[in-house]
Amino acid sequence: MRFIVAIVSFVIAFGMISYGLAQRTVLAEPDHVAASTELGTSAPVTVIDGSVLHANEGRQKITISGTGPVFAAYGRTDDVLAWIGDASYNRIRVDKVKSTLTNSVVPGTESTVPDPHGSDLWLAEFTREKDLTFVVNLPQDISVIILSDGTEPAPGNVSITWPVDNRTPWSGPLIVGGVLLLLAGLGLYLWALSNLRKARGPRRRPPRMPKPPKRTKFSLTGPKAITSQRGRRSSGRLGAVTAVLLTGALVLTGCTAESWPEFLGGSADVTPTPTPTESGPPITTDKPPVVNPSQLESIISKVALVALQADAERDSSLIKQRFDGPALEFREANYAIRRADNSYQALPPIPSGSVEVTLPQQNDKWPRTVFAVVQDPKNPEVAPTALMLVQKTPRENYKVQYAVQLVADVTMPALPAANVGTQRLQPDAKIFALQPDELALDYGDILNNGESSKYFKYFDTANDSLVASIGYEAKQKRLASIPPIAKMTLGTLVGAGDVIPMVTNDNGAIVAVYLNETETVQPTEPGAVINAEGAVKSLSGVSSTTKGTIATYGDQLLFYVPAGVSDQKIRLIGWASALIAAKELS
Repeated sequence: MRFIVAIVSFVIAFGMISYGLAQRTVLAEPDHVAASTELGTSAPVTVIDGSVLHANEGRQKITISGTGPVFAAYGRTDDVLAWIGDASYNRIRVDKVKSTLTNSVVPGTESTVPDPHGSDLWLAEFTREKDLTFVVNLPQDISVIILSDGTEPAPGNVSITWPVDNRTPWSGPLIVGGVLLLLAGLGLYLWALSNLRKARGPRRRPPRMPKPPKRTKFSLTGPKAITSQRGRRSSGRLGAVTAVLLTGALVLTGCTAESWPEFLGGSADVTPTPTPTESGPPITTDKPPVVNPSQLESIISKVALVALQADAERDSSLIKQRFDGPALEFREANYAIRRADNSYQALPPIPSGSVEVTLPQQNDKWPRTVFAVVQDPKNPEVAPTALMLVQKTPRENYKVQYAVQLVADVTMPALPAANVGTQRLQPDAKIFALQPDELALDYGDILNNGESSKYFKYFDTANDSLVASIGYEAKQKRLASIPPIAKMTLGTLVGAGDVIPMVTNDNGAIVAVYLNETETVQPTEPGAVINAEGAVKSLSGVSSTTKGTIATYGDQLLFYVPAGVSDQKIRLIGWASALIAAKELS
């Protein structure tokens, strides 16, 4: 009976081992599924929609090839389509049954698109000559855009590969279980063999036999020696076979988690989970935030690099790539002054460090606005820089409209989370004590008239550093310094900059406005000569005049305006002031 059980164990064991090995080899399924297509169209752009990327589970490996440069990027689907605009493009679809990609051309009125490199809409971009391969794991609302250079047809060959879960979680238990059963069968076999040999032995002492002739000595003892050696060799071969099987089983199963079920320590999932920057949409709102934090850091790094180079070279053309409005006016005037006077100080640089505050607008149209605060990591004692950036159209990049330094010991209001965003109000919103588009002139009246201004009661000026610097008392000293042969007239007007109110958590707003202050100096006596000095002389190109001069100073102002029902006052939380124009009176 033991022999039968041992043989059955051997058969089952070899069956389990064979089937376990077969699952890992001849019966193993492919580890991926791929689909590809050849476009063969003249459209300059190809789009792979997020639904195509999610036709199968797992990370998407995208391979693109063409005859020239290959560019690919991914961004939110709505942003990608907005950037394409009216241009013709290839729309990739997938046939899951045939495992192929299909293409249809979406006609448009444009046959070319701008250079796609460096667009602020892309969450990431890749470029290479002729062949490009990259692996992503994108949410449903993200699409991939593919181009050559925007003028030539898009690269003609596109393929997508998805991983397939070809784990064999029971191959490990089958192989190891088979080896253990084989060892158990071997033990039964040896036990049965031992009992059999004992059963065949003598039960009583045999009679004493006559002493055989010497020549038959070897014939009696030889067979015993031969029988004994045969048994040892048989068990040795069987042990060697078992050792080989056990070693192979350990090699094939012991080092691969895919060969074991999850409850026995096997891998739970071969599909990686998206990283936080790639995973799903933000918190549900009416409209999405225009940028995410990592995207904004990339944008500000690009802005800082352009500003650094343009400031060093005093390049007015280069600075226009990333600056506009009041911030551009400041730098263009600074470059003009420094060309005439090398000792004149440059404006503060734009830090490229970590973004301390990210407040994007909720918007799916254009223009789009972002408020950010950046700290210089190399000089933490310098006041952080606050930026208002605006993207006017999908194909334009974000440009700095306002760049100011926060006041010392500033307390920022509570702001919405970066992945929620906020609203940009209209300049004439009537939900505050003062309308946003009135703030510049109202504050300018305080600078000129001090406490006698009718708007003084609305502003918290106790710790206002700009009032202390160029406010009423400072202006009175400036007027008193003018010689008797001349007179100075002060004026204020709204600067040529957009009023930007961004809502805070307490229904207040951070508001950026632009104020221009003028100083007009005229002679009071016929023939009197007025000498221009400093930056006014450098910018106007006039050293002396009998007609007089007018100098215009720009004040970029960043206010916190509390809700209309609040008992708080309006606070200046950041500012920048500089000479922006000077000329001789006509």
